Amino acid sequence: MNIQILGSGCPNCQNLEQNAREAAKMLGVEATFEKVTNMDQIVEMGVMRTPGLAIDGTVQKFGKVFTPDEIAETIKAYQAQ
Repeated sequence: MNIQILGSGCPNCQNLEQNAREAAKMLGVEATFEKVTNMDQIVEMGVMRTPGLAIDGTVQKFGKVFTPDEIAETIKAYQAQ
């Protein structure tokens, strides 16, 4: 699983990445983490407010720093697809 953090690299993006790493660890999910900072690419993915979270290239959430529990629920829902 590739988890992408979409944003400029600001403190909110850093916090979202930390929370995503914690969520993956809580679930025992093996994941690679990628920072997407190119704003053209972020907009192409449909994100108008950062930070954003994508899994395997599909945007899941954006617009705020989500908690580890919120991200864990998102990962579980993604895996169930």
